[in-house]
Amino acid sequence: MKKLKKIAVLPGDGIGPEVIAQAVKVIEALNDKEDLKIELTYADVGAVAIDNHGDPLPDETKKICLESDAVLLGAIGDPKYDHDLTIQKRPEQGLLELRKLLNLYANVRPIKAYKALLDFSPLKKEVIENVDFVIYRELTGGIYFGKKGMDASGEKAFDTCIYTKEEIERIARPAFEAAMKRRKNLTLIDKANVLETSRLWRKVVQDLSPEYPEVNLDYLYVDNAAMQVIQNPKRFDVLLCGNMFGDIISDESSVIAGSLGLLPSSSFGESHCMFEPVHGSYPQAAGQDRANPIAAILSTAMLFDHFNMKAHANDIRNAVQRCIQESILTEDLKPKILTSCSELGDIIYTLIYDNMIDINTQKIQTAKSVII
Repeated sequence: MKKLKKIAVLPGDGIGPEVIAQAVKVIEALNDKEDLKIELTYADVGAVAIDNHGDPLPDETKKICLESDAVLLGAIGDPKYDHDLTIQKRPEQGLLELRKLLNLYANVRPIKAYKALLDFSPLKKEVIENVDFVIYRELTGGIYFGKKGMDASGEKAFDTCIYTKEEIERIARPAFEAAMKRRKNLTLIDKANVLETSRLWRKVVQDLSPEYPEVNLDYLYVDNAAMQVIQNPKRFDVLLCGNMFGDIISDESSVIAGSLGLLPSSSFGESHCMFEPVHGSYPQAAGQDRANPIAAILSTAMLFDHFNMKAHANDIRNAVQRCIQESILTEDLKPKILTSCSELGDIIYTLIYDNMIDINTQKIQTAKSVII
């Protein structure tokens, strides 16, 4: 008998509700086809939660997330909070608090160059062709969570970066294990020439290395790594980073794919996990049904990976790949066949539910919901 799986769905702000609606269609396609016994429960987070509940992470949302097997998140952020830094309750606080609440200490971001979309990257084709690496970012420590403050004059401020051996080990081990399943190369990104925390990172990772003798371990200072991501991204397999360095490097790496709308991510801890597209809330496109839902949909594939439902995850990826190959996409990728956000979700639903191999692009062009 199949076990009921509970997923907390947090659409969030901006384009979040639109892209998450398409990710939910993917779950429904698999659920409708095989009765996977997946239960979805919706909750507010971010700016919409402040508007509705006066808190970026309400107690009810916390309860739902803690009682779920996974969290599916859309996006967080609203421009009305961008320029007034004196506002005490901010959307981003909801995300940071949620990561802490669920102890999501590891963030995983796969970076992939799709052959059919190489022209959409600002980088040369020969630089990015066949690029396929994954970033493991520590998510709940470091400078973002350290003590911070500003003196009364407003002319002096500080942010403290602290890491412990335990925090480093618990992200380094899954990074080593990922390298074992891939091409057996792991790169630690740090600034060990000037930062004491980076020296601790390097020592802890070096001490773990003998447990994974097949993995080739190398090191790059973060400034060099930022350059190599652009100049020679093929050299990377698994990248391991602290919180701030991982934040910067993963966003920089997004140019390889050609659109933030293509990049999924997962976050996990000992007992909980969360899946979300890398992109932000993109408020300029909110409510216009033109956002790219692929990152949210591929984040759902990572969710099924986490449930050890590999065949279902592959069904999702195969459907996305077919749309990319046939250039049936949203406006950001200037496709041959232009779809709205919801239309692309409908097409991917049909591909998954009906096990489609071929897409009749001529019919889609005249009636996008018709696939044979």
